[in-house]
Amino acid sequence: MRHPWLRFALRRTAGFAASLAVLVTVTFLITQLVPGDPVRASLGPTAPASLVQERRAALHLDEPVLRQFQYYVEGLARGDFGRSFTSGRPVAEVIADRFPMTLRLALAAFLVTLLVAVPLGMATAVLTRGGCRPGIEKSFSLTTGFVVSVPEYLMATALVALFAVTLDWLPVTGSGHWTAYVLPLVAISAAPVAVLARITRVETLKVLDQEYMRVARSKRLPRRLLYVRHALPNTLTATLTVGGMLLAGLVAGTVIVENVFSWPGLGTAIVEAIPQKNYPLVQGIALLLGTIVLLVNFVVDMLLAQLDPRSLIRES
Repeated sequence: MRHPWLRFALRRTAGFAASLAVLVTVTFLITQLVPGDPVRASLGPTAPASLVQERRAALHLDEPVLRQFQYYVEGLARGDFGRSFTSGRPVAEVIADRFPMTLRLALAAFLVTLLVAVPLGMATAVLTRGGCRPGIEKSFSLTTGFVVSVPEYLMATALVALFAVTLDWLPVTGSGHWTAYVLPLVAISAAPVAVLARITRVETLKVLDQEYMRVARSKRLPRRLLYVRHALPNTLTATLTVGGMLLAGLVAGTVIVENVFSWPGLGTAIVEAIPQKNYPLVQGIALLLGTIVLLVNFVVDMLLAQLDPRSLIRES
């Protein structure tokens, strides 16, 4: 078994490294593809030519492209993402200040997604198995389908209009009190909950029809043991795969929702940086979010191979 696992790990590691190299190249090209002079665009048309030249030299933009790329990669290796055009602070410091708030919101949304979607999907599968209760099945399909189709920013705006403006139950902005988390969490996790609940339902229906489940039912085991001990572990393989992708999407998906609720995370930082043409900050945040997506997918692949060795056989 070592050799298939080693080959699998090497392929996944090589794929991760190649994807990371592409991501680094794309983020580097942000400044190269900007029409005109990015330094002039960021400093404005009235900035003195000496200041523009000084900033270009500091960013190595007056050197050949390959040399610029070399400096960029060397800086990343040292943890140097450059300096913000607007504040002059190191981009790494700005990210270090903002990232914990984004990560906190994304992890909370992921936890809510798992705690709601998995029980909801399993319960719906148990209640509708064998064509029973078609009304519940139809309501589940229509509701989850509708939630998935609503964009996050529209969901966030609707939640603000209803619960913050009309009913005045929850705050729109802030992050100091637990109530400030409610609306952003609902806006971010609503669609992932619907997606994961639908997948969990399908996987649970497959598991419930397996022979070992018939044997467990014939032993008249309590429902708690039947569904939690026997059905749930065999349902989690697909759930883990999708859940990992959802976690990666949640980190990146907070960008839009953060701006609706003025959440002090990376989302508001990058949206502020784009119109200011603060390219080093845009590069740093884009690189971080992209790396998180790649890393989460890589870890999920490794965990899935451990939990389900059949995937190694299929790979081989």
